[in-house]
Amino acid sequence: MNPRTGRIERATKETKVLVEIDLDGTGRTDVSTGVGFYDHMLNSFGKHGLFDLTVQVEGDLHIDAHHTVEDTAIALGQAFAQAAGDKAGTRRFGDVMIPMDECLVQAAVDLSGRPYLVHNEPAGAPPMIGTEYATTLTRHVFESFVHHAAIALHVNVYAGRDWHHVTEAQYKAVARALRAAVELDPRVQGVPSTKGVL
Repeated sequence: MNPRTGRIERATKETKVLVEIDLDGTGRTDVSTGVGFYDHMLNSFGKHGLFDLTVQVEGDLHIDAHHTVEDTAIALGQAFAQAAGDKAGTRRFGDVMIPMDECLVQAAVDLSGRPYLVHNEPAGAPPMIGTEYATTLTRHVFESFVHHAAIALHVNVYAGRDWHHVTEAQYKAVARALRAAVELDPRVQGVPSTKGVL
């Protein structure tokens, strides 16, 4: 089997980002973005997706975390697309429901080649989780990832009170749905689409 890996280096005046991903890994992660909560989320993403994931970022954190978080998500989406290749032999679709104490999140993904995000969170989010991570960044992470990975993703939060849990459960659910979608199915011959391409 050919390795399903991706490596993206992205440098702008705002950030310097390196992302490496192996879709057939064991969940080993090496993450450093300078944003502690985001590191925690990306470590969970790798662990629960069983993706070997390296993320090394230097960003303009003296301004805020936005550019660092956004550019990391862009590079992660690009690396994922590179690793997934033509998606031949994959299950293509994945969905999961994740409970985390009082929180319940569903994620569903299609490796469609068409970027689309549906994202629903409850109202009343606090402005920040910790001192660096704005709660509005979660949706923006998924927007940026979906656009560059060229996938369709639906994320629905059905219950939740603690916004650490609400956010972490989303990252875990997305990781698990992606893990299911990229899993190789021996019964699938070629690309899983009547079009012959994804």
